[in-house]
Amino acid sequence: MNEQSGIFAGTDPFSIAGRWLEEAEKTEPNDPNAIALATVDSSGLPNVRMVLLKEIEEDAFVFYTNYHSTKAGELDESGKAAFVMHWKSLRRQIRVRGTITREDGPQADEYYASRSLKSRLGAWASRQSAPLTSRAALMAEVAKVTTKFGPNPPRPDFWGGYRLIPVEIEFWADGAFRLHDRFQWRRTAPGSEWQVQRLNP
Repeated sequence: MNEQSGIFAGTDPFSIAGRWLEEAEKTEPNDPNAIALATVDSSGLPNVRMVLLKEIEEDAFVFYTNYHSTKAGELDESGKAAFVMHWKSLRRQIRVRGTITREDGPQADEYYASRSLKSRLGAWASRQSAPLTSRAALMAEVAKVTTKFGPNPPRPDFWGGYRLIPVEIEFWADGAFRLHDRFQWRRTAPGSEWQVQRLNP
């Protein structure tokens, strides 16, 4: 299968990604699940920002955000996104491109409930991406929602998840003299068979 062995071995890219993430959790000092998420606005101008990947499913990658944010607006409008995970400690990266769907049901409720209380209250307090007059104004809003909801705030209807279902996944590992190893998994549509090929560095 195109010389796939060692760290690249496997017949399922999601299992390989999960394995790499588990390794990174042992070596990466901060947020091994951080991804640089890329979207485009209505004019095609790209945006990229760091978010935390929360789950690798059988056929998708899941992250969460405020549905009123810039990123959410761009995800909803285009229905497509890409991200890269990079680990300096392992000298590896994974690049992913695909289509987007919302995750705003019981799975989102469960993840929201698992967050710290301050993070749950912060989700209510922040009007993500909107202009903010001062940090004091934000903290006043946190105090207000704390008084309103107490220790068990429900998940806001404007906060939830996105599922990126890839049509392309690339695994990259650093090589001596910049002769890196790259394996690209591609399929024509979600659910179709993966084709794997080695790429030039």
